[in-house]
Amino acid sequence: MTPNSSTNDVAETEPNNPVSDETSGAAPAAPDEASPIRATAWEIVRTFNEISLSSFGGGLSAWSREMVVARRKWMNDAEFLSAMTICRILPGANQVNLAVFVGTKLNGLRGAGAALAGLIAMPTLLLVGIAALYAAFQHSHAVQHVLGGFAAAAVAMTLQMVWKTGRTTLTSIVPILLFALTFVLNGILRWPLWWTLAVTAPLGIGWAWRRAHRKAQARPPGAAS
Repeated sequence: MTPNSSTNDVAETEPNNPVSDETSGAAPAAPDEASPIRATAWEIVRTFNEISLSSFGGGLSAWSREMVVARRKWMNDAEFLSAMTICRILPGANQVNLAVFVGTKLNGLRGAGAALAGLIAMPTLLLVGIAALYAAFQHSHAVQHVLGGFAAAAVAMTLQMVWKTGRTTLTSIVPILLFALTFVLNGILRWPLWWTLAVTAPLGIGWAWRRAHRKAQARPPGAAS
């Protein structure tokens, strides 16, 4: 092989390296991760229609988490809990607020309308029919047993949501203590939610700020932020 031929080989192979790097699977990962998650209006309608038709009473929160986080992966647990907190402290029905929140995040105003339609339309029609039947058979023992079963299912689904989200968020002693304090103030002492948040929110924000400050101090000076 002559020197000229080896030089030509290098010249032909070296320019291809940047191209192969750009076309490899690792390079475009950052833009994909940074891009917001989107969903069509039809997907949002179908999802919230399934949520509304598959849950009972308090189980709506648990089934919302199952669909939005576990199945559709539109949010992670931390985002879902933050959304639930915001929706609970705002006026209006919690699940309606959550539907508007998720729909707006996924597809703007169109997504909010789609989420509301999916959540409300079919249950409203069913409720009209069920209300007529209940008015006729409300004193039946069989109906009372069925309603008791629905209530038990709602409690079980809510406990399931608490267990699943707690495993991913209550990972140290401070979040566990904040969880216990919130339960005592709001669940046992029956404090209003605003009063409970007035106590627990500053504690949680202060703990999160100190944790972030310690991580920043522990990071090596030359490390990227």
